Amino acid sequence: MDNKNWQESTVVYGTEDILTSLCNSVTRVLTVATTSEIHYSGMVQRITKTCLKPDIGCFVLFDGGFSGLVVLNFSAATAMELYESYMLNMGMPKSELASAHTSDEVGNIMGELMNQIVGDFTGKVRRELQTNITQNQPKMLVLNKQVVLSVDTQLDKPESRRVTFYTGKNNIFYLELAIDRTEFIKLHDFEVAETINPDEVLAQAKAAGPAGPAAAPEANTDQDELLKSLGM
Repeated sequence: MDNKNWQESTVVYGTEDILTSLCNSVTRVLTVATTSEIHYSGMVQRITKTCLKPDIGCFVLFDGGFSGLVVLNFSAATAMELYESYMLNMGMPKSELASAHTSDEVGNIMGELMNQIVGDFTGKVRRELQTNITQNQPKMLVLNKQVVLSVDTQLDKPESRRVTFYTGKNNIFYLELAIDRTEFIKLHDFEVAETINPDEVLAQAKAAGPAGPAAAPEANTDQDELLKSLGM
């Protein structure tokens, strides 16, 4: 194959593709956790800096095949909606839930959800890009003013993006991503391991009921770990 034909046939996976994969992890994990529809805007903003913003800000650093920073910023109303939906979905009575976003319990739950989001994302990176990235433990902060963050690693050409998300009750939160400018170029075809649709898993579990036959043991998958961590 000559150089021109090779360039026309190659598959390039760039910053926006990585961002889309991350956004899909956010919607996937939060939709399963809260049983409410989470979606994001079709438009993305180019930004010059990443920030933690009131009322709750959470961030995670990742490193490996590529390095970067992920930030999620929630208003008090958004954080409480997601927290309450998650806890009620887990069977907790509403009378026992925290009443304010400043509660440690709310921060712990939001941090755990972010941990699962980034874990879901890193699993897709391994499968789809055939490289590995690792994450640190998410840091969750209750804020009353904006805090600028920079990636604690050397980036030659950093790129930053912001995406707007909407909850089932139309509350808004924001995802910010900062990574080094990068492109993954597909050299040859390979099979991407399939993942289980969480909605299908839950539907099958409900259909089987408590008296249903026990399923045969299967190898652990990223989706199994996601549902296990969410208590499902």
